[in-house]
Amino acid sequence: MNYWHCSQNTVSMATLCSTSALARTHVRTQTNNSSCIVLANRISDSIQTEHTSRAERKRRDSFGMFDGYDSCSEDTSSSSSSDESEEEVAPLQSSLPIIKNNGQVYTYPDGKSGMATCEMCGMVGVRDAFYSKTKRFCSVSCSRSYSSNSKKASILARLQGKPPTKKAKVLQKQPLVAKLAAYAQYQATLQNQAKTKAAVPVEGFSWGNYINSNSFTAAPVTCFKHAPMGTCWGDISEGVRVEVPNTDCSLPTKVFWIAGIVKLAGYNALLRYEGFENDSSLDFWCNVCGSDIHPVGWCATSGKPLVPPRTIQHKYTNWKAFLVKRLTGAKTLPPDFSQKVSESMQYPFKTSMRVEVVDKTHLCRTRVAVVESVIGGRLRLVYEESEDKTDDFWCHMYSPLIHHIGWSRSIGHRFKRSDITKKQDGHFDAPPHLFMKVKEVDTAGEWFKEGMKLEAIDPLNLSAICVATIRKVLADGYLMIGIDGSEAADGSDWFCYHATSPSIFPVGFCEINMIELTPPRGYAKLPFKWFDYLRETDSIAAPVKLFNKEVPNHGFHVGMKLEAVDLMEPRLVCVATVTRIIHRLLRIHFDGWEDEYDQWVDCESPDLYPVGWCQLTGYQLQPPAPQSSRDSQSSSSKQKKKAKSQQYKGHKKMTSLQLKEELLDGEEYSFLQGASDQESNGSASYYIKQEP
Repeated sequence: MNYWHCSQNTVSMATLCSTSALARTHVRTQTNNSSCIVLANRISDSIQTEHTSRAERKRRDSFGMFDGYDSCSEDTSSSSSSDESEEEVAPLQSSLPIIKNNGQVYTYPDGKSGMATCEMCGMVGVRDAFYSKTKRFCSVSCSRSYSSNSKKASILARLQGKPPTKKAKVLQKQPLVAKLAAYAQYQATLQNQAKTKAAVPVEGFSWGNYINSNSFTAAPVTCFKHAPMGTCWGDISEGVRVEVPNTDCSLPTKVFWIAGIVKLAGYNALLRYEGFENDSSLDFWCNVCGSDIHPVGWCATSGKPLVPPRTIQHKYTNWKAFLVKRLTGAKTLPPDFSQKVSESMQYPFKTSMRVEVVDKTHLCRTRVAVVESVIGGRLRLVYEESEDKTDDFWCHMYSPLIHHIGWSRSIGHRFKRSDITKKQDGHFDAPPHLFMKVKEVDTAGEWFKEGMKLEAIDPLNLSAICVATIRKVLADGYLMIGIDGSEAADGSDWFCYHATSPSIFPVGFCEINMIELTPPRGYAKLPFKWFDYLRETDSIAAPVKLFNKEVPNHGFHVGMKLEAVDLMEPRLVCVATVTRIIHRLLRIHFDGWEDEYDQWVDCESPDLYPVGWCQLTGYQLQPPAPQSSRDSQSSSSKQKKKAKSQQYKGHKKMTSLQLKEELLDGEEYSFLQGASDQESNGSASYYIKQEP
């Protein structure tokens, strides 16, 4: 993503005062063909040569807050509407423009208190920056236009879209066009914001407080290619400047000020108002993709006032010079940032679409389901035969568990036919191109065969990697796999993985990567040895070369925070931590819960999200379980071992409300916190050599 900065083209204050030097700076910037915009480029368009009239130069020495806002000089209190001093006004460093957007030059207020409204154009701004002693007009142009025509005539002319007189037309032409353009862009911005869903706060939990109090780090947005802005986040980082609402202000209207990003945590940013230096007393967290964060220059375009926070209002006498110094060389968001956020949150799946999805009661087959709702790309699917619409299943639109209608028949997968003979009114099949495509494989040569042994993540207990067997080879590279020692006689608990799935591994994967391998249930010869087991079962291991060995540069590190789906209860999105990384495999721990609830997940899983995703999309986030709840679930896990169910729900987490209800029993519990494995990517080989 493109950002505005001037790190490659540093411009000094002395250079900015020279028109020719500024022109050269502009040319040099264009020659570099850089996507970044130097903060001081095109300044020569607004600062005229030495032959420019004094009045014109005086008028262009603006000290306003947004586009088209003009004032006389640095000392506005000594100027008047009828006075044109013969004294030369030298260009001051403090009056240099700071940021430009779409060819317009923007400047900033000096922080003096009080607001005023121009009686000619209706512009609102800092009172002391207005023209004339009476502070009735924002510029010389407005003052002259008003004095040339009656107030009633000028208002009527503005409503009709034309100036009242020919003289006024000449004087008003440029400011009026600029203001109309700013207003049009402001309206477009409002429309884009209306399309973007407002961020929804999570009641009772604050990511900002959670991260600050424990000095946590969060996985960057770029780790999640399926999430909004995941592929176009760019280099948003600490130090980027934005315009945000000024909450430290007593003015009745909503005003803004510039803030810098102090810390990033996913979508969330810790912001500090410019001028507070090392003072963190008013730091606040905000979702970068929310509707209240804008690139520097947005206020100028939208006609919004920039006002310094009240706490530091009198800290500097010249806020303009301060901002010039602070913003020169700084980065900000691109002007179309909010538009890109809105576009990245448009999802192709619509309600009433029909899909094939895994049957959560019998993993070996699929069923027809209908999209009931779409939240942040996550689909609530209601099985077609569910009359009361309570038999549902949650998954992401890129999940490998959903497919287009007819997929099961095309590859030979088991399918439960619906009792509904025809589509219900309004329901329609989702187009095949909407679904995630799997990598094509060549099955003509050496390929997987029935009976071959391998290691696989148990879909009914995602914290375990188990000894498994290929039970059936389907078309297009799909395999039916069963967990040794716990299979149903009718094969109803077989599950389908593609040959390129990151959830299946060759024999020896756990041993070489020091992961505990779950042996077949009832297997007495421990510790488990693959060589002995293959000989005892008279079976062979699947060839190593048939497995997916690609390891992307995912960017995750041990200890990073994120929001993760509990795949055992896929309607829940929880606060989670990466506790271990084995190549592309992540061990996800749900904060506040026992380690037995951990889950092995691929680094590109669509069920992992950046911090702040729930707030951005309006999805409910499950906070970490409180200490009393931990005691409860710890004791419960010791008292009884839950039997493994065929339904796609393993160890079921409870929501905060359910936990509170269970704790009403008043039993005493003891809590033992399991130590988390801090292993990162190892240097060992990805696969172990097979024994003969």
